[in-house]
Amino acid sequence: MPELLEALEQKDHIIREQQQLLKLLEEKLRLSRLQRFGASSEKLSLQCDFFDEAELEVALSDLEAQLPEDPSPKKLRKKRKGFSDQLPRIRVELVLMDEEKAGATKTFFTKVKEELDIVPARARVLEYWQEKAVFEQGGEQRIVAAHRPAHPLGKCIASVQLLAYILVSKYADALPLYRLEKILQRYGGDITRTTLANWIIRLDDVFKPLINLMREHQLTGDYLQADETRLQVLKEDGRPATSDKWMWLIRGGPPDQPVVLFEYDVSRSEEVPLRLLDGFEGVLQVDGYAGYNRVCRENPITRIGCWDHARRKFVEASKASPAIKKGSKADVAIGKIRKLYLIEDRIKDLESEQKKAQRQTLSRAVLEDLKAWLETNTHRVPKDSLTWIAINYTLNQWDLLIAYCEDGRLNISNALAENAIRPFAVGRRNWLFSDTPRGARASATCYSLIETAKANGLEPSAYLHHVLQHIAAADTLEKIEALLPWNMK
Repeated sequence: MPELLEALEQKDHIIREQQQLLKLLEEKLRLSRLQRFGASSEKLSLQCDFFDEAELEVALSDLEAQLPEDPSPKKLRKKRKGFSDQLPRIRVELVLMDEEKAGATKTFFTKVKEELDIVPARARVLEYWQEKAVFEQGGEQRIVAAHRPAHPLGKCIASVQLLAYILVSKYADALPLYRLEKILQRYGGDITRTTLANWIIRLDDVFKPLINLMREHQLTGDYLQADETRLQVLKEDGRPATSDKWMWLIRGGPPDQPVVLFEYDVSRSEEVPLRLLDGFEGVLQVDGYAGYNRVCRENPITRIGCWDHARRKFVEASKASPAIKKGSKADVAIGKIRKLYLIEDRIKDLESEQKKAQRQTLSRAVLEDLKAWLETNTHRVPKDSLTWIAINYTLNQWDLLIAYCEDGRLNISNALAENAIRPFAVGRRNWLFSDTPRGARASATCYSLIETAKANGLEPSAYLHHVLQHIAAADTLEKIEALLPWNMK
């Protein structure tokens, strides 16, 4: 009889384990379906419902009472912004017929409407005719020719305006070259995608001195953010075409002169950050990837974490929870983390020292409450569930996650780096892969120039056009420095 009871107990234990495993697999299956077929936004359908819990509602009300008053007035109705004053304007006059204004003492015009107009692109051919003067000297002729502007690619049939158009179309607007080839054909420019790709690869060498100056300038700052994402390169020596290679991103530098640099590498190992951050001293903000540990350990670099990544894990757990279950522990954690972002939204316009003071006063209290809640609930959720993974990730990263409170210049998350790498991810969905390592490195260079221009408030097309116009003649360090985005008028 005791043997029978023991056997039944063992079977019950196995059944409980199998049921728990089944729940975990169902949770991961729901998340996988949402990631594949659902919306990519991290906003939750229950994001308002779980704030109805009494303790969270009271906490948020108390918190808002302590925050500085939001300087931006809330408008009941948002008015449409007018068009930029920098846009050229063409006056269209609506005139009265002679019969309609006959006998009037005077006439005048009033502006009644503005419309945004677009001039469709069109192809044209620039014919360069060089004037030459012939001088007779001592029975011999001497010819003087007009100055011929240097072209960044030498004898190339593409104008600098066309090159800028190609780069912006591919790397800012995510157009694959085969689509760009067809667009140019419609305009009458019969250029193959192979030729387009060769121009981009050749421009990598042209832009290299400018990229080197940007890298040196970036390392003079004391606050950098980093991220990395996958890239497939088909013809990488010693690597299968289907294997993952990596596009790395470093963003930062002097606060008013940010630099965004992309770097292609076949590896995601800790050797890459060691190379990219060689000579940097300051604060590095990254996610929880362990590949950054060594560079921070061997250099005078302080590492801080990213609350977006911690919050994202709770969002995944919330989305993967059964549809009938509302107000889960993941939802409660998101509500507590939301308080931290509420504080950051209210203090975003304060000076650094004021930000630090507000964080020490307000954010610290929220963080202490969140940590206590995490430690209490880590044993109340099934091990290896998405909520358990989110809780333990946050606790393991805790010291890095709260470090932003010590300096008002730091951000609560790595969002600036993620926003800079997002155009690459959007483009990757369209053009899927790079054919060769040279192409991947050229893409990294072009993304670096475009995203750095955007970070400094420049329109990428105008910036690239200016650089391409002048870089071929930039034969001194001073001339190359003049092409840096923050040196542009």
